[in-house]
Amino acid sequence: MFAPAISILKYLLFPFTLLYSCVIAIRNFFYNRGILDSVSFSIPVISVGNLSVGGTGKTPHVEYLIRLLQYQYKVATMSRGYKRATRGFILANEKSTFRTIGDEPMQFYSKFPDAYVSVAEDRMIGIPSLLQAATDTDIIILDDAFQHRSVKPGLNILIMDVQRPFYKDFVLPYGRLRENRGAYKRADVIIVSKCNPAITSEQAQDIIAEIKPFAHQHVYFTALHYQMPYHISSGATLSLTDKNVLLVCCIANPASLIQQISKTANDLHTLSYADHHAFTDYDIEEIKTSFSNWSVSNKVVLTTEKDATRLLPYLEELANAGIAVYVQAIQVQFLLNGQENFDQQVHTFVTKQLTHYHEN
Repeated sequence: MFAPAISILKYLLFPFTLLYSCVIAIRNFFYNRGILDSVSFSIPVISVGNLSVGGTGKTPHVEYLIRLLQYQYKVATMSRGYKRATRGFILANEKSTFRTIGDEPMQFYSKFPDAYVSVAEDRMIGIPSLLQAATDTDIIILDDAFQHRSVKPGLNILIMDVQRPFYKDFVLPYGRLRENRGAYKRADVIIVSKCNPAITSEQAQDIIAEIKPFAHQHVYFTALHYQMPYHISSGATLSLTDKNVLLVCCIANPASLIQQISKTANDLHTLSYADHHAFTDYDIEEIKTSFSNWSVSNKVVLTTEKDATRLLPYLEELANAGIAVYVQAIQVQFLLNGQENFDQQVHTFVTKQLTHYHEN
């Protein structure tokens, strides 16, 4: 019923896509010609971003880099801090919440206590502030910074959802791209995410042929690895086998999460909200009502790590209602023997950049 109307609306939006594409193309032209300044830093700076809006799996790739590097170097992350109630540069501390630094940075801070976690809308200003506040920083990972061209990273990583490839998409609002397809040429590394773990070399080569990478670009393939859910407070793990799951999520693209849970859970009900949604008292009442009205036994509430940071203020209220909240953690898994090559590429970049940094 609604499909024809949506199709017509998309075509009506196409002129705005052309206008937006022109604006972005002019902006990129100014950066490419040096009319707009793009600053590089001597310290290793790794950017992780995407061309499209919505969930490409960027966050678990940032976490992979932290795990890869944190035992040899002092790692710092810098995010914009989307939907936070503050502005400017902030270095996370024990008083930080999702309201002060945003949900994804709060997730990083909770999981990686040895890393510096920071937020700043303007990365060009934020990086010097970070280096002044945390003088022993060795590496900076910029979260969601592919379009922040005021900073030129030493290693630029672009994440592409295999189900939503940029080479078949269009610029907003007709499509989902933040900028024109050709912007992928700025990437040093292209990671095709959310792949089927059983992807074959032939299938990967077909995707690479569509991407048309330049000589300097390396293409890798990853899948999401779903770990055992853990209790939001105690950390105790739980198998979802034979469980009835009420999934509470506020992520851009929950399809793969829903599909994965459905494989093991006895039954699944979903309460889905907008990406980065800040829970309200009304939402908590909705969760409590949905849980209590579901006439089954052996039931739990499951949420994502990002959403868990925004449920923390309501844990006592949920516990008093007899609701156990579990968190679904995910990690990325490199496919087709790509992990060793990726790790080596990152380590080579960091070693070379740090050597140059300390010499100067």
